[in-house]
Amino acid sequence: MNCGSRGLHWYLPFSSRKKSSKKKKLDATYNPFSSNPWFLCVALFSYPLYHLQPLIPTHSMPYVLHSFLLVSQFPCTLKTFPCNLKTMSSQENGSPQHPTWPEFKLPDLLSTDTVRQVHATIENEWDPLQRSACQTAAGRALWKHVIHDPLADILAGETYLKNLHEKIKKDCVNKAREISGVILAVRTLWFDSKLEAALHSFNDREAQVVLLGAGMDARAYRLSCLKESNVFEVDFPEVLQIKATLLQAAMDSTNDHQYLTMTAKSITRVAADIRGNDWLEKLQISGFVPERNTVWVLEGILYYLSHSEATQVLEIIVDKCSLTNTVLLADFMNKPSTSLSSSIFHFYSDWPDHLLPSLGFSYVKLSQIGDPDAHFGLMHDPLNLFNKLRSLPRSVYTHPDDGTPCCRLYLVEASGSPKQTIPSMAS
Repeated sequence: MNCGSRGLHWYLPFSSRKKSSKKKKLDATYNPFSSNPWFLCVALFSYPLYHLQPLIPTHSMPYVLHSFLLVSQFPCTLKTFPCNLKTMSSQENGSPQHPTWPEFKLPDLLSTDTVRQVHATIENEWDPLQRSACQTAAGRALWKHVIHDPLADILAGETYLKNLHEKIKKDCVNKAREISGVILAVRTLWFDSKLEAALHSFNDREAQVVLLGAGMDARAYRLSCLKESNVFEVDFPEVLQIKATLLQAAMDSTNDHQYLTMTAKSITRVAADIRGNDWLEKLQISGFVPERNTVWVLEGILYYLSHSEATQVLEIIVDKCSLTNTVLLADFMNKPSTSLSSSIFHFYSDWPDHLLPSLGFSYVKLSQIGDPDAHFGLMHDPLNLFNKLRSLPRSVYTHPDDGTPCCRLYLVEASGSPKQTIPSMAS
């Protein structure tokens, strides 16, 4: 599956479609899709043709059939959020969507002695930072209708899968505007899409992808855009060892061995603590080439570091911009978000789009959950938490309606290269 190709049909607002259909009269020569060809292409990906046929005038069917033949040749597969025309219409009226959640069943592999013992070790010996890797994997596993990650179940473990599934069931029963795990789903899809775009920007030249705090990430086994990339996973030695044991169990299983197909050109695991001073040296000893185009992925990791540790990591990465094309993909918490657990979350930045240029990145783009590039069809309710936050200035720390903290997660893409210069910060 190509990364970053899911949920495209949601980017076309239904209100605009209705307006356009009212303004124009249909005649024998008018193609109702010509004013917005993307609507047709995406509609054909999103619905079977027999669902669309009643909506299309007979005289327009030749246009549709021709476009269907073109669309069917696109070299990608779209995986969209399950819905139907009825629920999509209710979205337009502002009511939240509550689809039936995919049936949940624990894989048989999780009940084997080896896997049970491994996850018991995680429960008994890992700290909150390390265990967060399993929580992330559980989110990807239970949002499998939008994320393709067949290894997520075994990497998450029974405890985290059951805990998150119970929360999701409760949210569905209560008709919650935000379903548990949605932020993990959107974050994962954003990183997938930006990673693919960054690699394409290198014009298919050989590249490196470095996952700092890789945890239970399985991108090297699920993203086809990594086929020409050498992937480096950096994390604590005990995390990498546990992960390797679980992956080996999946490979040995007669039922699940087909899941373990590496899509990256190569994968190298580097045992190092990025809070220390020697992780870059260990990375280079493991085969990392500083002069080669590189995408650095810091997903769900920076806010666990202290301010000095996080700043040091970012400075080490930005130094590579003077050597080669360098892309950073990272998520940042704002200050109110750290109050969710002050004993766990430390580093924050209210303005990472100012911080990163000050460190030396020449291009920075910031998105919030629910923005056009951080939406993926999962954020349609205008009254959900994330859309309400987006309507407020980022300088507002307390929501004026209910006095709750404005906890924001910023998704940030930054880059630099030897040819780029740092723009003026006069903003």
